[in-house]
Amino acid sequence: MKRIIGLTGGIGTGKSTVSNYLAERHFPVFDADIYARVAVEPGSAILGRIAARYGASILLTDGSLNRQSLGEIVFNNPDERSWLEQQIHPYVRQHLENDLNSISQSDATVVMVIPLLFEAGMTDLVNEIWVVYCSPTQQLERLIGRDRLKLAQAQARINSQMPLQEKCDRADVILDNTSTLPSLLKQIDLALG
Repeated sequence: MKRIIGLTGGIGTGKSTVSNYLAERHFPVFDADIYARVAVEPGSAILGRIAARYGASILLTDGSLNRQSLGEIVFNNPDERSWLEQQIHPYVRQHLENDLNSISQSDATVVMVIPLLFEAGMTDLVNEIWVVYCSPTQQLERLIGRDRLKLAQAQARINSQMPLQEKCDRADVILDNTSTLPSLLKQIDLALG
């Protein structure tokens, strides 16, 4: 049976660090965020619906999505975030299912990086859940540093997701990313078995 690891956690907790390491170890890694970006590329039907809802100001001069403007809308309004997710999640799910079906090896270990694994109702795609954890302070500092956000913007993004502790409570494996990189990598190796 395929081992299908659903890798999740909060924004800024270190999912990319974990998925990059697993990719280096030559495991197939499929990332929901990549499909979410493709879903809103210029000319896509989903981007057209977003522009129709929020107006042309949601687009940059080259026709691509102004992510910062959209973020200001959806991270401060749960109804708008829900509408946006209803546009994007089915597209992402379909592509992840296609990825899974492309792996013919019956005993393969596959990693699906799905930041909104619980929120998007995609737990049925995986048979093992790994959550990357760090402290709330670390999460906030990493997010502010990575995305150059103000404190309130970063907090709104964190608050838009299921609480990290709730994800940990539903995990098969918790990867504690509060310490050093070698410590994190050692936990990954142990979890792989």
